[in-house]
Amino acid sequence: MPGFGDIVQKAFYLGIGLASYAGEKAGEKLTELRSQAQKLADEMVAKGEMTTEEARRFVEDMMTQAQQAPTSAETPEKPPTSEPRRIEILEEDEEPTVKEASTENVDQLREQVLQLQEELKRLQND
Repeated sequence: MPGFGDIVQKAFYLGIGLASYAGEKAGEKLTELRSQAQKLADEMVAKGEMTTEEARRFVEDMMTQAQQAPTSAETPEKPPTSEPRRIEILEEDEEPTVKEASTENVDQLREQVLQLQEELKRLQND
Protein backbone atom coordinates (compact mmCIF):
# COMPACT_ATOMS: atom_id res chain seq x y z
CA MET A 1 0.00 0.00 0.00
CA PRO A 2 1.56 3.31 -1.05
CA GLY A 3 2.31 5.79 1.68
CA PHE A 4 1.31 9.42 1.85
CA GLY A 5 4.77 10.45 0.61
CA ASP A 6 4.34 8.34 -2.54
CA ILE A 7 0.97 9.93 -3.29
CA VAL A 8 2.40 13.42 -2.84
CA GLN A 9 5.36 12.55 -5.08
CA LYS A 10 3.07 11.15 -7.80
CA ALA A 11 0.85 14.23 -7.59
CA PHE A 12 3.93 16.44 -7.90
CA TYR A 13 5.15 14.50 -10.96
CA LEU A 14 1.69 14.68 -12.47
CA GLY A 15 1.70 18.45 -12.03
CA ILE A 16 5.14 18.71 -13.63
CA GLY A 17 3.99 16.53 -16.53
CA LEU A 18 0.86 18.60 -17.09
CA ALA A 19 2.84 21.84 -16.97
CA SER A 20 5.34 20.42 -19.47
CA TYR A 21 2.54 19.27 -21.79
CA ALA A 22 0.81 22.65 -21.59
CA GLY A 23 4.11 24.38 -22.36
CA GLU A 24 4.66 22.19 -25.42
CA LYS A 25 1.13 22.87 -26.69
CA ALA A 26 1.56 26.62 -26.13
CA GLY A 27 4.85 26.51 -28.02
CA GLU A 28 3.19 24.68 -30.91
CA LYS A 29 0.38 27.26 -31.05
CA LEU A 30 2.87 30.14 -30.98
CA THR A 31 4.85 28.56 -33.81
CA GLU A 32 1.64 28.10 -35.79
CA LEU A 33 0.61 31.69 -35.12
CA ARG A 34 4.02 32.98 -36.20
CA SER A 35 3.85 31.05 -39.50
CA GLN A 36 0.31 32.30 -40.21
CA ALA A 37 1.26 35.90 -39.39
CA GLN A 38 4.38 35.61 -41.54
CA LYS A 39 2.35 34.19 -44.42
CA LEU A 40 -0.16 37.05 -44.17
CA ALA A 41 2.63 39.62 -44.00
CA ASP A 42 4.37 38.05 -47.03
CA GLU A 43 1.13 38.23 -49.02
CA MET A 44 0.66 41.90 -48.10
CA VAL A 45 4.27 42.68 -49.09
CA ALA A 46 3.74 40.87 -52.40
CA LYS A 47 0.63 42.97 -53.07
CA GLY A 48 2.50 46.16 -52.18
CA GLU A 49 0.23 46.94 -49.23
CA MET A 50 3.11 46.80 -46.75
CA THR A 51 6.89 47.21 -46.76
CA THR A 52 9.21 44.46 -45.53
CA GLU A 53 10.03 46.50 -42.42
CA GLU A 54 6.31 46.96 -41.66
CA ALA A 55 5.79 43.22 -42.21
CA ARG A 56 8.57 42.38 -39.74
CA ARG A 57 7.08 44.73 -37.13
CA PHE A 58 3.60 43.30 -37.78
CA VAL A 59 4.77 39.74 -37.11
CA GLU A 60 6.69 40.80 -33.99
CA ASP A 61 3.67 42.74 -32.66
CA MET A 62 1.41 39.75 -33.23
CA MET A 63 3.80 37.47 -31.35
CA THR A 64 4.14 39.96 -28.48
CA GLN A 65 0.36 40.27 -28.16
CA ALA A 66 -0.06 36.50 -28.24
CA GLN A 67 2.50 36.01 -25.48
CA GLN A 68 1.23 38.82 -23.26
CA ALA A 69 -2.49 38.09 -23.20
CA PRO A 70 -3.21 34.35 -23.11
CA THR A 71 -6.13 34.77 -20.68
CA SER A 72 -7.82 37.62 -22.51
CA ALA A 73 -8.74 35.31 -25.39
CA GLU A 74 -10.50 32.94 -23.00
CA THR A 75 -12.55 35.58 -21.20
CA PRO A 76 -13.13 38.61 -23.40
CA GLU A 77 -14.07 41.68 -21.42
CA LYS A 78 -16.45 44.34 -22.62
CA PRO A 79 -14.88 47.75 -23.01
CA PRO A 80 -16.06 50.17 -20.35
CA THR A 81 -18.78 52.55 -21.46
CA SER A 82 -19.03 56.20 -20.60
CA GLU A 83 -22.48 55.84 -19.06
CA PRO A 84 -23.71 53.43 -16.40
CA ARG A 85 -25.57 50.29 -17.33
CA ARG A 86 -29.34 50.77 -17.27
CA ILE A 87 -31.34 48.56 -14.93
CA GLU A 88 -35.07 48.01 -15.27
CA ILE A 89 -36.92 47.34 -12.04
CA LEU A 90 -39.98 45.13 -12.42
CA GLU A 91 -42.75 44.55 -9.97
CA GLU A 92 -43.23 40.96 -8.85
CA ASP A 93 -46.30 40.44 -11.03
CA GLU A 94 -44.81 42.12 -14.11
CA GLU A 95 -43.27 40.16 -16.95
CA PRO A 96 -40.55 41.62 -19.17
CA THR A 97 -41.96 42.91 -22.44
CA VAL A 98 -40.54 41.86 -25.77
CA LYS A 99 -41.19 43.92 -28.86
CA GLU A 100 -42.71 41.75 -31.54
CA ALA A 101 -42.36 42.51 -35.21
CA SER A 102 -45.65 43.33 -36.78
CA THR A 103 -46.87 41.15 -39.62
CA GLU A 104 -47.00 44.19 -41.86
CA ASN A 105 -43.31 44.91 -41.22
CA VAL A 106 -42.38 41.29 -41.97
CA ASP A 107 -44.37 41.35 -45.21
CA GLN A 108 -42.58 44.54 -46.27
CA LEU A 109 -39.20 42.98 -45.56
CA ARG A 110 -40.09 39.86 -47.55
CA GLU A 111 -41.15 42.01 -50.47
CA GLN A 112 -37.87 43.94 -50.34
CA VAL A 113 -35.89 40.68 -50.30
CA LEU A 114 -37.78 39.41 -53.34
CA GLN A 115 -37.16 42.67 -55.20
CA LEU A 116 -33.46 42.52 -54.37
CA GLN A 117 -33.25 38.90 -55.53
CA GLU A 118 -34.89 39.81 -58.84
CA GLU A 119 -32.53 42.74 -59.32
CA LEU A 120 -29.55 40.52 -58.56
CA LYS A 121 -30.68 37.96 -61.15
CA ARG A 122 -31.16 40.75 -63.68
CA LEU A 123 -27.67 42.13 -63.01
CA GLN A 124 -26.09 38.68 -63.32
CA ASN A 125 -27.77 38.13 -66.69
CA ASP A 126 -26.56 41.46 -68.10
